[in-house]
Amino acid sequence: MTDHVEGKVVVVTGAASGFGRLVAQMVAARGAMVVAADIDAEGLAATAGSITAAGGTVVHRRTDVTDRADVFGLAAFAVESFGAIDVMVNNAGTMPLAFFADHTRAADAWDRCIDINFRGVLNGIMAVHDQMIAQGRGQVINISSIYGNTPVAGSAVYTATKAAVNVLSETLRIESQGKIKVTVVKPTGVPGTNLGSGIVNGDAMVGILGQNAASFGEKAAVVWGPDDSPEKAAMTDPENIAYWAIAPEELATQVVYVIDQPWGISISDITVRASGDQYLS
Repeated sequence: MTDHVEGKVVVVTGAASGFGRLVAQMVAARGAMVVAADIDAEGLAATAGSITAAGGTVVHRRTDVTDRADVFGLAAFAVESFGAIDVMVNNAGTMPLAFFADHTRAADAWDRCIDINFRGVLNGIMAVHDQMIAQGRGQVINISSIYGNTPVAGSAVYTATKAAVNVLSETLRIESQGKIKVTVVKPTGVPGTNLGSGIVNGDAMVGILGQNAASFGEKAAVVWGPDDSPEKAAMTDPENIAYWAIAPEELATQVVYVIDQPWGISISDITVRASGDQYLS
């Protein structure tokens, strides 16, 4: 089988930890040349170190995705390092769920969310656009969310940024058909990505859980509880139809999948969820 990952230059933002680190590691293991970026220099160095130790090819650069000049500098660094940018994964993000009534304590987190989730993706697109057009081909992968599909209580700002990512992505696809492939990845809830650490008000989860809120709490107690049981084993096994919450590794695998396509095949929109999850879309 042809490997469509090997030899590609892949830039990954938010690569210092969690999901971004996994994507960087996975594509490097498949033979890609990785440019890892994050505002967390220490975590970024750890990611690069893990890839190098495994025999992969990687360079890294501390980057603030909210700073346009910084992201353009990242793109230039990628070209200087490897001569091209084949894939840009705009992954960096934050999820400060809160109600409008929480605005006093949520406002700063919402500003940061807009800057990272929206402006950061826009900066990433602008930074690689001309290089990809000059090359005659490229792929932009933007990490959105099922939250971006429809407005729900408790996630106004986060949902707005992800809806904006969807619109940015589709517009880029329309404007660059035949030159740049554009993929929007819409994950369901992925607890292991650490996005939950940005939640301002835990009650704001009610919108995405809806009628499943009570059951979600019960199942969460089983999955994240200390005791083993057949039910827990089923809900934590991706080979089981009852699989309840996707792990970051499973999501990263799907991102590698959309990269691992011939240049003439574009998977433009992919929703990734556990078959037994309870998040509403």
